[in-house]
Amino acid sequence: MRKFSGQMTGLTLALLAAAAFASAPADARECFKKYSLGSSPLGETHAKFLADESLLQQTDMGVFMVWMTGAGTPGYSFGPRKYRCSQDGVMSTCHAQATLCKL
Repeated sequence: MRKFSGQMTGLTLALLAAAAFASAPADARECFKKYSLGSSPLGETHAKFLADESLLQQTDMGVFMVWMTGAGTPGYSFGPRKYRCSQDGVMSTCHAQATLCKL
């Protein structure tokens, strides 16, 4: 009987947690910061593009694939990014930072 009681307690806690998340407001967004690096011999613009690719790959590969087609980032806001770029010989390297929000 003790094992059954423990299982019921676990199930009860899981249901309570699910109810708490389900009752969150519909407009609540989960935001997080991501950082990445892009390097390219083709210039700073391409290095920034590679850094953006890395940001989205870290977040969600499905969204990354849609973004590559030019259809945006469904389910996420991919707002303004900050870049710090440098040139080392022929290579351009950009460090990117972005705040992404799951809609």
